[in-house]
Amino acid sequence: MLKAFLLVLVVAVLFLLLSRLLSRTTMPPEGTAAPDFTLRSQDGSAVSLKDYRGKWVVLYFYPKDQTPGCTREAHNFQADHEKYAARDAVVLGISLDSVDSHKQFCAREGLNFKLLADASHKVAADYGSLTNLLFVKVAARHTFIIDPDGRIAKTYPDVKPNTHSGQVLADIDQLRKTLSTPTPNQKSD
Repeated sequence: MLKAFLLVLVVAVLFLLLSRLLSRTTMPPEGTAAPDFTLRSQDGSAVSLKDYRGKWVVLYFYPKDQTPGCTREAHNFQADHEKYAARDAVVLGISLDSVDSHKQFCAREGLNFKLLADASHKVAADYGSLTNLLFVKVAARHTFIIDPDGRIAKTYPDVKPNTHSGQVLADIDQLRKTLSTPTPNQKSD
């Protein structure tokens, strides 16, 4: 009986791993144009990536509203909101959840940045961030820094929700130095 249980457990784990590996699409490479999109936010308004040209965009994909890791990641982005604003950067979160789910999540957790509903799964697929969790599709936890010209400046295929926002801020600072882009309060040399 124990052997049968272990065999079923091993097969289930292998199935889960294989389905996740086979379901992922390729992330667009750094230096390429970020795929444009228009999605609805938690307030129902249409949000397009092209609306943020001239700003740094932190585009982060996450699996599910109101789950522990996703909530922690969102809280950290919210806590660092002023630091992003000082760098002329905006944070946009995307999951496959509905507009209503995002609205409830933002109200419950005190989030005031845009969460976008990718109900068709197209944007997650375009960014190589669509994965299967058994028989359910979810957005993989990936992040992209998009530069003011609309190009992918940095990708994060493996995200740790506890420390991610701080790492993204540090990387924006480094990217700004590389591109010699002053913050709004800085003067150019």
